[in-house]
Order: sequence, then structure tokens, then C-alpha cells
Amino acid sequence: MKKIAVVLSGCGFKDGAEITEAVSTLISLSQHHVEYKVFAPNIEAETLDHVTGETIENRNVLKESARIARGDIKDLQELKSGDFDAVVFPGGFGAAKNLCDFASKGADCKVNLDVERVINDFYNSQKPIGAWCIAPALVARVLGSYNIAVTIGNDKDTALEIEKTGAQHVECTVDDYVTDRENKIITSPAYMYDDTPYKVFTGINKALSELVEMA
Repeated sequence: MKKIAVVLSGCGFKDGAEITEAVSTLISLSQHHVEYKVFAPNIEAETLDHVTGETIENRNVLKESARIARGDIKDLQELKSGDFDAVVFPGGFGAAKNLCDFASKGADCKVNLDVERVINDFYNSQKPIGAWCIAPALVARVLGSYNIAVTIGNDKDTALEIEKTGAQHVECTVDDYVTDRENKIITSPAYMYDDTPYKVFTGINKALSELVEMA
């Protein structure tokens, strides 16, 4: 049975992993009859009130991500590419704020060291990497020098920042995905569009169908 690692960045689209994208990923992987394990960095990060948008406190990203994983989660430091066939990064603002600081620095962002290690290890092992929503920007920051192709949909400003990393941006609808077969990078826009959960799931499910086959 194939094994897929899923990396979360908290719980909630404004400050962590986008919940629909994360749950869609887990449901799709189970539909494809693969074994998955959830990871998150054991770091503190700012959290927001999702009603008012106001900052409320700092919380632990690993513990917040455990809400989505039903407690079945490990510290990202424990993730080794040799133990899995592929890795997936759901989106949400946490991918651009907690896994890196793309949200504030764009193409000049710094990436969490464990996140960078994981992306490089899977890439160098020629194992597929999936990313949804804003998470492809994170992958582009790490692997842009390899001229990888990714999508975040059709947001021109974000696409421009991605291309500054050396990566190529390809426009894509919410219910579809883009595959860079040479580099084994699979991306889908998800909630970069203000659209329905069904369309978000559709794009993620299509992308994971190819990722699982490629793994």
C-alpha cells in the first residue's frame, strides 16, 4: 500500500490550514486506498478570531493541526522522505504564514527549515509533491531554481511573485489541476478562488488521483 505524508499548518483558513482543503485531501486519499500520515511543525504562531479577523493569541501549530487530524499527528521533524511515497501540502493562510513568510515577503520569503528539508528531500528522491491553494508558492520558493511549473489559479499578483522565484505559473480553474511531470509537482488552486466546497474537492481529488498513480 502506498504511503502519503500530509503537512498541515494549523487549523483555519485565516491563520492555518484551510479545513475544507485538508479534509478533502484526507478523504480523497482514503478513497484512493492509500495510507496517510499527518505532520505539522511544532512551533508557535499567531492565531486569529475567524469571526472578527482580530489577532487573539499565539497557539502551537502542531496542536492546532491535531484538531483536523483527530489527534493522529506527528512533529514535522519526524517526517522522512524514505518512509513515504509522496507528500502533500494543503493551503490556507498558514502555508504562507507559518510554513514560510510568503504572505508578508513574497518571493523573498524564508521557509521553515523542516519544511524546506522535506520539500528538497522528496524532490531529490524523485517522489511527487502536491500543493493546493497558496501552498504552491511555498514549493516554488524552495524549488523555483529548477524551473518547476505550478498554479495558484489566476491571481496575477501572486503569480508574479511565484515567477520571481524562477518557477513558471500556469493558470488553472478551481476544479482542475496542473502537473509538472518532469519534476513530479502537482498543484490545484482550491480556495484561491471564492467558490464552492464541491469544486474545491473536485480539483483536489483529480490532483490526488494523478499523484497517487505517480507515487
